[in-house]
Amino acid sequence: MNNRKKVAALQLNSTPDIDQNLQQIETLLADAQQQNVELVLIPEMFATLDGKQYPALSHNDEVYQRIANWGKQFNLWLIAGAFPMPCPVEAGKEHDPRVRSACLVFDNQGELQARYDKIHLFDVDVGDAQGSYRESDHFAPGDDVVVVDTPVGKVGLAICYDLRFPQLFMKMRELGADIFTLPAAFTHKTGAAHWQSLLRARAIEQQCYVIAANQCGWHDAPGEPQLRQTWGHSQIIDPWGTVLTELDEQPGLAIAELDNKQQQTVRTNMPVFQHQRLTL
Repeated sequence: MNNRKKVAALQLNSTPDIDQNLQQIETLLADAQQQNVELVLIPEMFATLDGKQYPALSHNDEVYQRIANWGKQFNLWLIAGAFPMPCPVEAGKEHDPRVRSACLVFDNQGELQARYDKIHLFDVDVGDAQGSYRESDHFAPGDDVVVVDTPVGKVGLAICYDLRFPQLFMKMRELGADIFTLPAAFTHKTGAAHWQSLLRARAIEQQCYVIAANQCGWHDAPGEPQLRQTWGHSQIIDPWGTVLTELDEQPGLAIAELDNKQQQTVRTNMPVFQHQRLTL
């Protein structure tokens, strides 16, 4: 049995041009295929970071199908970081006109295997050029914790701001997660301060691999004020907290092998999960 599985975090610079963003991803996915990667994580809101486009995009079947087809086209499992999806219609409740920030997992046949709707929304004053972020203006929060079986292991799904809430990662470990995926559009200011520290903490605490795919660079349209900048530094971290690979602030692929045997050794030698005495 092969204990080592090759995975990748894909980093990109999304602009308001949806087709340009999708083409950028396709070029990188072709590279991942050439390197025999089995699973690729794509950043948060990879199609566009322009909130004005989210309502229409959530109903754009052509774009959705193009993304779904990438799994089959490139023969890999794809975790499509976050894509705007309509809010579920719940019986007896007034329909929410906002969208959900949904992480979509497609297998290598292009079939949807799981969906996670972002639970924690980034309503924060950062103090960068944009100043404040109010995700709840565009998104409704999800409620369900999701862990999905994949060829590289059991994957717990989280998105960006979720990273600051360790109880979510504890719950995913309880549900059997071996790997956490974290697609993000972490701001440049908060990323420089906290990105890697938080990623390593979640890996060490739960003894899981972390695959983190971030946006990078400036994202405003040419000719508009440059307000939104993301940190980049997509990376893959092992269950001991070692950074296996890390990008800088340019688009690209961070590729590493996950070693199931090494993970089991870490968990056996330091069985923190069995030692827990306090529960939330």
